Amino acid sequence: MQSDKITKIDAKKEVKILLSKKAWTMKMLAEKLSEASGKYYSPQNLNYRLSQNKLKLYEMGYICQILGFKLEFIEI
Repeated sequence: MQSDKITKIDAKKEVKILLSKKAWTMKMLAEKLSEASGKYYSPQNLNYRLSQNKLKLYEMGYICQILGFKLEFIEI
């Protein structure tokens, strides 16, 4: 039986885990994200958006692709 409890996803925490696995900095990610999206991201702005949960799904998709991960939805 499935639990009705919804788990909150902390985007900032998840991105920091991915960054640490690849030994990247937020600055490196912001530069690559800017290149990939055509929109400027400063490390401070990216960090703020992650902290405030204001990152769009497509931006998270870019981040995963840049870092070599796949964003996937799996039915539970």
